[in-house]
Amino acid sequence: QVQLVESGGGMVQPVGPLRLSCAASGSVYSVNKMGWFRQIPRKERELVASITTSGTINSADSVKGRFTISRDSAKNTVYLQMNSLKPEDTDVYYCNVEVRVSIRRLSYDEFWGQGTLVTVSS
Repeated sequence: QVQLVESGGGMVQPVGPLRLSCAASGSVYSVNKMGWFRQIPRKERELVASITTSGTINSADSVKGRFTISRDSAKNTVYLQMNSLKPEDTDVYYCNVEVRVSIRRLSYDEFWGQGTLVTVSS
């Protein structure tokens, strides 16, 4: 089994900053793309940012220039540094990781964290 443990959420005043972390552990042979999504009730889950093993980043237009995604591949951990936070960034943030669970499995499976609530409010 693969576990994704998220940390760093909470309440913060506008502007922020706040940093989220997500560490993959368990049956992890290798990790491919890592990313963060967010979702509020009754809305679709949307991509915030993702990062590949080569460092290629894809991010939503709404967070460009404010949020920075990074990873520590040795620790199978992905980070989301959030600056200039706005009330509309209030959401549940989920990490998403593509994991190859063993040497015998040739494909990557997708795993989700449990979600961490970020509340931006004065």
